[in-house]
Amino acid sequence: MSNSHLTRSLACVLAVVAFSARAADSKNLGYTTTPLIPGTQWHVHDGDRPQPRIVTPGATFSHQAPAPSDAIVLFNGMDLSKWEHAGGTPAKWKIENGYMEVAPKSGSLHTKDKFADFQLHIEFATPAKVEGNSQGRGNSGILFNGIYEVQVLDCYDNKTYPDGQCGALYGQIPPLVNASKKPGEWQSYDIIFESPRWGDDQKIAKKANVTVIHNGVVLHHKREFQGTTPHQQNGNYDKPHAPEVFIELQDHNNPMRFRNVWLRKLGEYDKP
Repeated sequence: MSNSHLTRSLACVLAVVAFSARAADSKNLGYTTTPLIPGTQWHVHDGDRPQPRIVTPGATFSHQAPAPSDAIVLFNGMDLSKWEHAGGTPAKWKIENGYMEVAPKSGSLHTKDKFADFQLHIEFATPAKVEGNSQGRGNSGILFNGIYEVQVLDCYDNKTYPDGQCGALYGQIPPLVNASKKPGEWQSYDIIFESPRWGDDQKIAKKANVTVIHNGVVLHHKREFQGTTPHQQNGNYDKPHAPEVFIELQDHNNPMRFRNVWLRKLGEYDKP
């Protein structure tokens, strides 16, 4: 075999190996057989979607932030009286040292009360002992009405499909950046959520949108949810609901911790 033929053959082999490695990596990170996300070239949970760049957040921004005078304190570190499981079952998560911890397989918690258009502050810590990878590592979520999710995940040195990364609008929009802290360290979300509205014709008039600040770093600003956030599917606004929604903390079988949860209703301009 001539040197030129050998070179071409070697190049073909390397190309096949590179393609196989990329395909395997995509398979490990996500999916390419799920539906395309409307308006994008990417599939839901697409492992080939670009990874958000890493930003190192400030050390203490918004941690243990005292609640403002007009805030509704949803968890003060003492009890779970404002939370329940589905069907009104009393909350079973553990309380210790001022935080609540997911009791795996006990079920997600949601607030007993509902709210429309609000500012939410919440602090969380992924498990200090690292177990699993990708979506199996420090997984939870902040959901509104159980159907619009801002993902919570240990994304410190842990690649996953970008629309499932910490701070993603799950299955739809990756965060602008990855501002995650190390496993076990306390982190903060400050989320402004505006509820969707439907017209008299039962068609969506205003989509839900969020601003998400993670450890002092903006991940989304008034970004619209394309609809509900189901797993491996595109969501929609086919089922109208009232503007008032409950807040849900997801049990994804990981012992996640949450503390210092409070909420402020946004109110309106020129109204006392």
